Amino acid sequence: MGKGRDGKFQECEFSDKELGMNREISRRDFMNGVALTVGAAMLPSPVFGMLPQTMPDYYPPALTGLRGSHVGSFEVMHSVRDGTFWDSAGAASDTGERYDLIVVGGGISGLSAAHFFRKQMGPNARVLILDNHDDFGGHAKRNEFHSDRHMMLGFGGTFSIESPAPYSPVAKGLIEELGVDVPSYHKYVNKKLYRSHGMHPHIFFDKGGFGKDKLVINPDPRYGGESRGSGGSIRVFKQFLKDAPISDQAKKDLRRLYTEKKDYMPGLSDEEKKARLARMSYESYLTDVVKVSPDLVKMFKAMPQPLFGVGIDAVAAQDAWGLDAPGFDCLKLSPAPGKGMNRDAIPNDEAEKYFFHFPDGNATIARLLVRKLIPDAIPGNSTTDVVLAKADYSKLDRDSSPVRIRLNSTVVRVKHVGDASSAKEVEVTYSQDGKLYSAKGGSCILACWHVVIPYICEELPEKQRQALGSAAKVPLLYTNVAIRNWTAFQKLKTNAIYAPGMYHTFMNLDIPVSIGGYECSKRPENPIVVHMSRTPCHPGLPARDQHVRGRMELYTTSFETMERKIREQFARTVGAGGFDPANDITAITVNRWPHGYAYEYNSLWDKFWLEGTETPCEVARKPFGRIAIANADAGAYAYTDCAIDQAWRAVGELAKA
Repeated sequence: MGKGRDGKFQECEFSDKELGMNREISRRDFMNGVALTVGAAMLPSPVFGMLPQTMPDYYPPALTGLRGSHVGSFEVMHSVRDGTFWDSAGAASDTGERYDLIVVGGGISGLSAAHFFRKQMGPNARVLILDNHDDFGGHAKRNEFHSDRHMMLGFGGTFSIESPAPYSPVAKGLIEELGVDVPSYHKYVNKKLYRSHGMHPHIFFDKGGFGKDKLVINPDPRYGGESRGSGGSIRVFKQFLKDAPISDQAKKDLRRLYTEKKDYMPGLSDEEKKARLARMSYESYLTDVVKVSPDLVKMFKAMPQPLFGVGIDAVAAQDAWGLDAPGFDCLKLSPAPGKGMNRDAIPNDEAEKYFFHFPDGNATIARLLVRKLIPDAIPGNSTTDVVLAKADYSKLDRDSSPVRIRLNSTVVRVKHVGDASSAKEVEVTYSQDGKLYSAKGGSCILACWHVVIPYICEELPEKQRQALGSAAKVPLLYTNVAIRNWTAFQKLKTNAIYAPGMYHTFMNLDIPVSIGGYECSKRPENPIVVHMSRTPCHPGLPARDQHVRGRMELYTTSFETMERKIREQFARTVGAGGFDPANDITAITVNRWPHGYAYEYNSLWDKFWLEGTETPCEVARKPFGRIAIANADAGAYAYTDCAIDQAWRAVGELAKA
């Protein structure tokens, strides 16, 4: 039995034994002998702090099972949100600590803010960084898989140094200061590895949506999340039409999408066409304007999920055009973006070239920042040696260090000591191991998620609190699965699979990057990490409502259910190549992010974005007394450069306070 998307149990064609649900693999989080599974959520909160970060064995990157927003990281804040926390919290113990700056949030924005502040105030400036998770980096999460032979890395969140718009001088300057030579990326990545084995992206058609399970070569890898200009060949297109389990009408319509000369919006100017496209979804455009077969709508439905966390039902047709989705050539639109176009959908040659992927994603950026702030915590002195360097978490929070990073610490209250207009200090109260503590800072930067700020900083103006609360994060699952080898993928000639009807809609073999002594998997008989992603969409609802529903789904779905879905997907997609999920899966790490991407504005749902008026993020990020606000939410832009830019702005605002 398996659990369906509606939460009900449904028949599964594979038994637990066939899937390997009974196998002893690295699938649970163990700290001090306590298994941090979903069942452990019923344990009292102090259990999660039984192994302090000061202990030598404290090392979160090597934990597997349910990570991301892990058990123990969100319960306190949910209680604050629900209005029950202060009923029994008691008084906070004053630590007696006084800092020049307290940063709430240890993600890239918070770490960058600490770095910029020290550059401005000097190396002796005292900074405390508080984070509710058991690791630093925020969404830039490092997943390690250890075996007798070697270690493999996976990215558990923020993927790469990339952005649809050019990095700002500030963001690019920080990347260069950290020692990352972005143009040198070609030296570390083997772009021809999978092609040299005859492997290409594929689409998996599931029998629930298309009548049969079938893996078919992808005629246009953009369906699978690859970049502009990566369309397939005529030979591949013909092979797809021959093998795909879609109707004859759907095949005719697919040809038409690429070759149609008819203008579907005759008599309208370029501006008028773009205005119409901005107000209809891509699904509506395909269904109501181009009038394609439902099979194609099902095939395309998950295409924009990696960017927006929603399917084609909630993405504007204008944005689909900007992303080079099929069906728009006949409109003969000028390349200039129309009003309300999402920044992800506006092509930029300079931005396309600025790309660098580390094996653990942008966790390397977070680690390089921590090395700058607390040099003893991460050994080494180069950008490349940091990849294999093991962080010493016991050195993150020491009295002797001017910068301290305190993990497993959920901030529950931030307030000025006195009136905000004249106060000289800010008091920050946080919960750790079931107890409350407070510390004071000359200033405070809230580099946490915008949606929590109204609950912890009640003195902010009401208009600002409402704007902060509107930043609905995009829920995500970033799953890493360690497997014994990739011979099944090679046999099926695939390295990436777009599966619009499956639990995880995208899965791909790890990007082959070798750097700093770390070696990627080069031979099919060697172990590798498979990355999978899921955005829990609820088609038919506005984007924000889909995100709310998806968030609840992720919080209430057990790891056991996720694991079964993962194993079943491997069995169905690559089982024909000889993959045995019971024997070939060696470890599973599910990075659950109910509050994932920063919400980006959408012309379908956000009138202010379409009309070019003031945005909520501009209202939300305004400084208040000695408190400033950072994070990618502050720019409504889900990229690392935004997190860095907003940190720079926040530090600059405090300098003027």
